[in-house]
Amino acid sequence: MKLSLTKPIVFFDLETTGVDVAKDRIVEISILKLNPDGTKDIKTRRVNPGIPIPKGASEVHGIYDDDVKDEPTFKALAKSLSQFIGNSDLAGYNSNKFDVPLLVEEFLRVGVDFDVANRDLVDVQNIFHKMEQRTLVAAYKFYCDKELENAHSAEADNIATYEILEAQIERYSELKNDINFLSEFSTRQKNADLIGRIVFDENNTEVFNFGKHKGKAVRDILREEPSYYAWMMKGDFPEYTKKVLTQIKLRDFNQS
Repeated sequence: MKLSLTKPIVFFDLETTGVDVAKDRIVEISILKLNPDGTKDIKTRRVNPGIPIPKGASEVHGIYDDDVKDEPTFKALAKSLSQFIGNSDLAGYNSNKFDVPLLVEEFLRVGVDFDVANRDLVDVQNIFHKMEQRTLVAAYKFYCDKELENAHSAEADNIATYEILEAQIERYSELKNDINFLSEFSTRQKNADLIGRIVFDENNTEVFNFGKHKGKAVRDILREEPSYYAWMMKGDFPEYTKKVLTQIKLRDFNQS
């Protein structure tokens, strides 16, 4: 079943130096842009991360330092990537937890304010886990009856993810062919900052989701313990987390 779209949606997959959103970098990105008229554009590009690729990461995705030493940095690609993605919704496999936060972090590091506030985020892995509890390779076999060759290649994984989502919509009658519905369905937790350090509670209030203030309203802690803001801004938190924290602080200041 073909996706029903009112605006473009971008499926993307990243190969990286590791899994730490605050520290690690992209070494390969594949973007499949699907337009409402059914046309598709795909771009796959290796990226010089500017830091050594750990051996363990290279053994997973097969990309080594020599493979990317002559490739452009993310900074050199950022503006063209942002323009290509445009206002598209975003989709991927485990993307809400990892790929989206890391992509946004890379944009922010080079001064490109790539916001996700007005985008639907569809995580195909979350749909799969809610329905079947399997891996990407198993998902591809289960939904598409195909063997996933070149697993851990950004483009192969990305195309498989797109095909799986279409097959999921066809298989499950409870899944609406609507990106907003799929975004809501594939969201496990309503994060304010992408990686879940700040989340929304049942009253739609931002609360901390870690440490000594877990479960407490961010605005209350910033009032009662101003030093906590400074600690987080100096700490090893993703730039997007710091951006959201600052927005809450400024919003509360302007309302007082």
